[in-house]
Amino acid sequence: MRNIPHSAATSDGERLREQRLFERFQRDGDLAARAELVERFLPLARKLARRYERASEPLDDLIQVASLGLLKAIDRFDADRGDAFSSYAVPTILGELKRHFRDSGWSVHVPRGLQERVLEVNAAVERLSRDLGRSPSPQQVALKLDLPVERVLEAMEAGAAYDTVSLDRPRRSLDEEPGGTIADGIGDADDRFELVEDRLTIGRGVRALPQRERTILYLRFAEGLTQAEIGERMGMSQMHVSRLIRRAIDRLRAVAQTM
Repeated sequence: MRNIPHSAATSDGERLREQRLFERFQRDGDLAARAELVERFLPLARKLARRYERASEPLDDLIQVASLGLLKAIDRFDADRGDAFSSYAVPTILGELKRHFRDSGWSVHVPRGLQERVLEVNAAVERLSRDLGRSPSPQQVALKLDLPVERVLEAMEAGAAYDTVSLDRPRRSLDEEPGGTIADGIGDADDRFELVEDRLTIGRGVRALPQRERTILYLRFAEGLTQAEIGERMGMSQMHVSRLIRRAIDRLRAVAQTM
């Protein structure tokens, strides 16, 4: 009798055990067999989930998503084709993880194709960083993925859209006052907004005045001339200038009230 290596015999035994479990589940609806298949391949799902682990995405959530992909793979696998289950399960689980990132992971909308390219670029950066002992250049990433450098740079820039920070998050800089938020450091109240509104209101009223009154208001409030100086320039008495100024201001108030 020919000797069979122990590892090969073990592998064949495991493969036979796997086939029998699928037969029991798919033919007889044996849920205990399904549970055993889940337990058997759960380490594979966890391993794939760790590929996408990042600070902003808890590993437990990724394992849950990968486990859901494993369940789908078990339920959809056609054991009669004779293929190894792992060859079917891996792309199914990875597809579930990628779908998770596409549908719920991004803080702002990014086209699906670009989302997938971001994941590919991030994975390539991690692999190259381990191989090189440093962060790779965009050119090295592009060479690894056989992509133009511009598309790699676009993916790296789009990757910044994955996470957003709440404006209510406390600031952590050492030179900032404690208790402040990020929103406290963005912009400030600008008193000139009221000035802009006033200028728009006055501008509409001024355009509604006769030319002579517009000229008198300009000389009084823009040039700073006295009423006597205006009267001398316009050829009228100071009292008449005063009446025209009061009438023009009343008209401006009436226009402002209608806005």
